[in-house]
Amino acid sequence: MRITRSGLVGFVAVTALIVGGGAVRAAAAELDCLMQPREIVTVSAALEGVLEEVAVDRGDTVQKGAVLATLESSLERNMVATARARTEQDYSIKSSQVRVDFGARRLLRTDEMFKKSLVPLKELDEAETAKILAEFDLVEANERKRLADLDLERAQAALELRTIRSPITGVVMERLRHPGELASREHPVVKIARLDPLRVEVFVPIALYGRITPGQRTVVVPEAPLNRPLEATVTVVDKVADAASGTFGVRLEIPNPGNRVPGGLKCKIRLGDPRP
Repeated sequence: MRITRSGLVGFVAVTALIVGGGAVRAAAAELDCLMQPREIVTVSAALEGVLEEVAVDRGDTVQKGAVLATLESSLERNMVATARARTEQDYSIKSSQVRVDFGARRLLRTDEMFKKSLVPLKELDEAETAKILAEFDLVEANERKRLADLDLERAQAALELRTIRSPITGVVMERLRHPGELASREHPVVKIARLDPLRVEVFVPIALYGRITPGQRTVVVPEAPLNRPLEATVTVVDKVADAASGTFGVRLEIPNPGNRVPGGLKCKIRLGDPRP
């Protein structure tokens, strides 16, 4: 649903412009407007694959980060299990640590015996070298453990890419794919609309330019049967007017907790009226 500038030139009621003292004053105006979702997102898969499950359907409310669908991922799950098993194997670290501790004790004993001239310098040198080599083995074992941890993180990231999550909190407008079908960037899975806040688009007569500023609050009335006044806040005022229709665009936002008001409604906006 789209409201054109030409359609809004014939707004419901704009009071006469009053010229006095060289200044032009515009009274309150009631204009046609349209209440739209804050944003609409068509969600695709990061990787191409066959859908294993689609967890949502049209009309479902989803939170940001919620799982929408999963791709077939048996290979990726197996890679995660293998990588996790490698990270849990710490035998080489423990054995290397034992050799380091033993080498330190041996070096201490040998050094004491060497000072008493009970062993030759060769044995002291061998003990010191063995301790250094054991320390290098321990460093190598720790490095292998670090690389295994990185492999696990990479495998988990690859598995996570097979899970499609919602980028926003909103309502599912349309389910575009089903289990067993191909999903990819060119074949999106669902379409989601963010309804809180709602976005209001309106074209305003150029005579009111300068009287509407971002942050200003006003009243919006949806079409029946939801025609109760709602408070809206101006977020965008276009800096370029349309010469053909003599209007400029204004965007407003309406808080909509719990998605009480649906998007896509026609509405009237009362510029200059007090807040409800």
